[in-house]
Amino acid sequence: MNPLYRNDAPGELPSSYYAATAEIPSVRPSLDADIRVDLIVIGAGYTGLSTALHAAEKGLDVAVIDAHRVGFGASGRNGGQVGTGWNKDQQWLEAKLGRESAQHLWDLTIEAKALTRELAGRFAPDAGYKPGVLQGEWTLKGAEAARDYGRWLADRYGYETEYLGRDAVRMLCKSEVYQGGLLDWDAGHIHPLRYVLGLARGAESAGVRIFERTEALAVESGKVRTAKGEIRADHVVIAGNGYLSNISPMVSARVMPINSFIAATERLGDRADEVLAKDIAVADDKFVVNYFRLSEDKRLLFGGRENYGLGFPEDILGALRARMERLFPQLQGVGIEYHWGGTLGITMSRLPMLRRVAPGVLAAGGFSGHGVALTGLAGKVMAEAIAGQAGRFDLMTALPVSPFPGGRHARAPLLTLAMTWFALRDRLGI
Repeated sequence: MNPLYRNDAPGELPSSYYAATAEIPSVRPSLDADIRVDLIVIGAGYTGLSTALHAAEKGLDVAVIDAHRVGFGASGRNGGQVGTGWNKDQQWLEAKLGRESAQHLWDLTIEAKALTRELAGRFAPDAGYKPGVLQGEWTLKGAEAARDYGRWLADRYGYETEYLGRDAVRMLCKSEVYQGGLLDWDAGHIHPLRYVLGLARGAESAGVRIFERTEALAVESGKVRTAKGEIRADHVVIAGNGYLSNISPMVSARVMPINSFIAATERLGDRADEVLAKDIAVADDKFVVNYFRLSEDKRLLFGGRENYGLGFPEDILGALRARMERLFPQLQGVGIEYHWGGTLGITMSRLPMLRRVAPGVLAAGGFSGHGVALTGLAGKVMAEAIAGQAGRFDLMTALPVSPFPGGRHARAPLLTLAMTWFALRDRLGI
């Protein structure tokens, strides 16, 4: 089934804490006629809107279409963490791509965070960007490795993090499970839906036209077909990520949709200090990551389970609560007022896929849980490539992203087997 319609009502933002605390604009019009533009972007999330904004600021005539609404997909539902780096560490990238390319890729991730802060400041100050992300380690071995990696980053890249031992990390994050961790003050967290809505306002202020409830049915060089109109364009960008229908076999072979889930507790008031002593975000080293932070009204926003079919499981909340209470027994029985799921795109290597899929057609996806910052940067470098400066885009296309074994239809069962094994390793502590 098309991931666009598997779990959500068509053309509506899903119910979530984020939707309940954002000013949702009126529905934009659908495309109902043929148009001609310089650039058509498919997908009104971070990647598509950043591409559109940066291209429009270069003087291009740009339109964006989305099958649902701005921020409908992962951009409006995620954990809000603006992290550092890629989903592989710099040592891995140096071994695979060489020192020079790894340095350039590192520089891109630093720019990605700065760009996120800049765009939020310009267009979404209400998104409330806050600094600080802690990577929690469940084992002493993992904590020691994190300490060593932090020292290596400082020596090799001049990048400073703060290592916290077991006692220090537990003073900050009031869970008994973590044996240490790295605190990164150049990373941060943000209200993701307010941010993407702000990006849309910024793009429109630059002259971009956004058509909601307009699904791309077919894509080829110079043309995108929708149900009620054809868009002719010199350039096409495919930015649907995990919600992309099978309009590009090259993308579908490399980017697979998986689901992740988040719960928002009742307001904790003074009890919030029993969870986090500072307003930071936390993610840990489990293969199926636990990630959490406090909202502006002192709820715990906790994410931490996945599933690998297109459909959401019947019981989303039970497994989420169990994971949350495993980390924070002091919250046992706490009220949960919102819970929701969403679909993201992953790749085999967990690195983003940027590609030229046809003459005049670029695609980006598969950010694998690291997309809040990297998507904005991807959009910027695609706009550069469209304007004739393709060096940074070409660097990102060099990230190793191979097709899933068995193609689009066999990838899900094969990946499910692999993920089940890794999840079992998490539970057993192997």
